[in-house]
Amino acid sequence: MNLSDDNFPLTIKIGFGKLFEHYKEHINSTDSLVQERAKAVLELAEKHPELTTGLESPEDVERFKPQIDFILSDLFSPVLQRNEIKIATIPFRDYIFKSTQRFENILKNAEGNYDLSFTNFTDDEFYVMACSVILGAHYGKRMDFRRPFHFAIPDTNKITRNYRVLYNGDFIEMKPTERALELTEEDIAELIDNYDNIELWKSKFPPQSWEFNGFVIGNMYDATVDVALSDLKATLLRQNDEKVDEDIEEFQTILQAIFNLPEIKMGFAVYNEEDHRFEPIPQGKNIHSYILNGQMAASCDKALCPHSYEALFISNEYYCVSDVARFHKMYPKNPLYKKLNDQKAGSAILAAVRDEGKVLGVLELISPNPQELNSINANKLNDMMPYIIDSVRSSKRREENEIELLIQHECTSIHPSVHWKFVQESKRVLAKRYAGEDVGFREIVFDNVYPLFGQIDIKGSSVARNHAIQADLILQLAAIKDVIKLGLETEPMPIYEQYIHRIDTYLEVIHKDLKVDSEQKIRSFIKDNIKPLFVHFNKLSPELATAIKGYREQLDPNLNLIYKHRKDYDNSITLINKKMSELLDKKQAKAQAMYPHYFERFKTDGVEHNMYIGESITKQDSFNKVYLYNLRLWQLQVMCEMENAYYNMKPKLPLDLDVASMILVFNAALSVRFRMDEKRFDVDGTYNARYEVVKKRVDKAYIKGTNKRVTEKGKITIVYSQRSDEQEYLRYIKFLQSKNVLSDNVEVVELEDLQGVTGLKAIRVDVLYKTKKNDKQFYTYEDLMKEIKN
Repeated sequence: MNLSDDNFPLTIKIGFGKLFEHYKEHINSTDSLVQERAKAVLELAEKHPELTTGLESPEDVERFKPQIDFILSDLFSPVLQRNEIKIATIPFRDYIFKSTQRFENILKNAEGNYDLSFTNFTDDEFYVMACSVILGAHYGKRMDFRRPFHFAIPDTNKITRNYRVLYNGDFIEMKPTERALELTEEDIAELIDNYDNIELWKSKFPPQSWEFNGFVIGNMYDATVDVALSDLKATLLRQNDEKVDEDIEEFQTILQAIFNLPEIKMGFAVYNEEDHRFEPIPQGKNIHSYILNGQMAASCDKALCPHSYEALFISNEYYCVSDVARFHKMYPKNPLYKKLNDQKAGSAILAAVRDEGKVLGVLELISPNPQELNSINANKLNDMMPYIIDSVRSSKRREENEIELLIQHECTSIHPSVHWKFVQESKRVLAKRYAGEDVGFREIVFDNVYPLFGQIDIKGSSVARNHAIQADLILQLAAIKDVIKLGLETEPMPIYEQYIHRIDTYLEVIHKDLKVDSEQKIRSFIKDNIKPLFVHFNKLSPELATAIKGYREQLDPNLNLIYKHRKDYDNSITLINKKMSELLDKKQAKAQAMYPHYFERFKTDGVEHNMYIGESITKQDSFNKVYLYNLRLWQLQVMCEMENAYYNMKPKLPLDLDVASMILVFNAALSVRFRMDEKRFDVDGTYNARYEVVKKRVDKAYIKGTNKRVTEKGKITIVYSQRSDEQEYLRYIKFLQSKNVLSDNVEVVELEDLQGVTGLKAIRVDVLYKTKKNDKQFYTYEDLMKEIKN
C-alpha cells in the first residue's frame, strides 16, 4: 500500500522532525539521563536523514523499524505496554506502525474479524476534514471538526467492543506543494458555507496539493458502554413499529455489550395497573416475558414471590437471583424461582420501569449461567434506565393513542369529509387553553346541505325472529317432555304428570300466540323446576342419564337453550348486513372520488345510510347542484346493485328472508349539527326535524286507501313530496330502464298521512335481477323466485 492517495488533498510522509525538535530542547537538560537520551536520539536522526524528511511507504517504515522503536520508546513506555492502548499512526489512514502490547492482544483476540477503518466517517468527510486541518494550520482559521473516532473490534466472546481514539497531533507539520492554491478570504467564506459541496472543496484543495510530514499518537480507551448507551438511546427513540423485532434484537445485542455477557437474553412484562397484572408487550413477536412464560396475563401477586414483589413495587429496587437452581431448590414453592428454573435460567435481574412513581412494566435480564447476573452488575442498569423509561413511556402513550383511534374509528368515527372542521375547532380550543382561557368544544354545524337517505330493510324480520324463538322453545319443551315421560315410567309420581301438563299448556300457548313474557316464563320454569329435576333423574337410572345427556347435547353451551332456528335467523341477518355493508362501502369510495360528501351507515335488520352534500362540507367554493343530482342517481344505482347482490346470495342463507329497498328524497337544504353528547350528526331546527320524523316512520306507511305497505320486496320505493322530485327521479328511472336495471313497471302512489306529516307520494318500480355476473337474461322478482326454486 501507499501512504498517499491520488484522490486526497495531502501527500503523506511519516517523519519525526517535530519529535527531534523536542529532543533538541533537552540536549542541555540538567538531568543526565534526559540529556543522554536526547543525544542518542539526535545522533540517530543525523545518521538517518530520511527519518526527518519523511518515509513514503510501509516498506521504508519496515526498513527503519529498529530506529523508529528506539525513537518512540519514551512515548511507548515498556512498563505500560500491557495497560495502555496506544498506537503510532498517520491521520486519515488505517496504517499503524507501532502499538502497545495491549492493542496487539486486542487484535489477536479478534482473530482477524475487524476493520480498522473508522466506523463513523465517509471518504468525502475525510477529505473535508483534511482541508479543515490545512485551513487551521496554514490560514489560522479554527475549524472545529472534532467528532468521536471509534474502532469497532470484537473480543474473545464475539462481543463488538468500541474503542474511542484521542489523537495527539504535536508531531506533524504541513506545507503546500506546487499544486496548492492560495485562498482568499472570499474563498474561505464560500467553503465554510458549503460543507456538503465536495467538488468545491476539491477545487480549492486539489488532490496532493499539500504535504503532511510527521505522525500522530493515538491513545485509546474502551468506550463500549458509552457507545452502547448511545446506540441504546437511538434504538429506543426509533420506535419503528414495522421493525420492532429487529430493534428488540439490536437492543439485546447492546445489553450484551454493556454487561459483557454474550449469552444474556432480555424479556419484558407490561404492567396493567387497572387489573394489577402482567401482560405481554403488544408489539413484536421476538420479545418473551420470563415472568409470564407464555401466559397472556398473570396476577402480580401470583407471578412474583413476596420479596420480588416488595423490591419491584414498594422499595423500587432491582431484584437479583444470582443462582436460580440453588434458590429454587431452597424454596421449591416460590412461583418466580420455579418459572425461571423451568426456562433454564441460571441467573436473573428484574427491574421495574417506573414513570413518576408508577410501574409501567418489568425489564427481565436472564443468563443461562449462575452468578453472571448479580446485585453488583445490576447497577449498570442505572445508566440505561432513563432511556428505557422514555421508550416505555412513549410506547405506552402510542398504544393508548392507537386504542383511542381504534375506538373513534370503530365506535365514534368522524367521517373524512368533515374531519377538517373538527381539526379546526380543536386548534381553536387548544390555542385558547394555551392562552389560559377555559373553553370547551363548540358544536359542529354544517348549514345548507342536502340530505339523502336510503335503506334496504329485511321484510318481516320481527315475525321471522318470533317464529325462530317459537320453534326453538317448542323443540326444547318437547325434548324435556320426552325425558319426563321416561322418568314417569321409571318412578311413577303425580308430580311428573303435573310437569307434563304444564309443558303441554306452554306448548298450546306458544302455538297460538307467542307473547312478550312467554319466553321468560318458560326459561324460569326450566331453571327453577326442570334443572333440579334432571339432577335427580341422573341418579335414578342409567336410561334416564342417557336421555338427559341426549337432551343436553341439543343445547347451546353458552346459552343453555336450544339455539337452532334462532341461530339460523341471527346468522342470516349477520350475513345480509355484512354483504350489504361491504358493497355499500366499496361503492361509497368511488362516490367520494366524484365529489366529497358526508356518509354514515347503520346495521339494524338490514342496512340504512345517510348522506349530506353541500358547500359547507367541502370547505371549497366548488359545489354545484349537479353534484347533488349525480349523488342521487348514484344512490339509486347502488340500491339496485344491493338488491341484486342480496337475491343472488339468498339461496345460500340459512333462513328464507326477503328485503325491500327505499329512498327518501328531501327537496330543501337543511342544517346538520354534531351532537357532542351522542357523538353523532343530527338535523338542526324544528322544520328540519320533519325530515327525521319521515325517515323513522315512512317505511311503515301504507299506500293511500289500501292496507299495503309502501315498501315491497322486488321493488325500489322512492318517497318524496315535491313534483320536481318526481320528475327528476322518473328521468333517472328511464335512464336505468335503458340499461336493464329497472323494469317498465312503474307506479306513482299517494301515502296515508303520518303523524305530523302529510302530502307524501312514492314512486315504486320493479328491479330487474341477473342470476350471474355475465348473464344477459333479466328477471323480475317473481321470475327470479321461480328461477331460484328451479
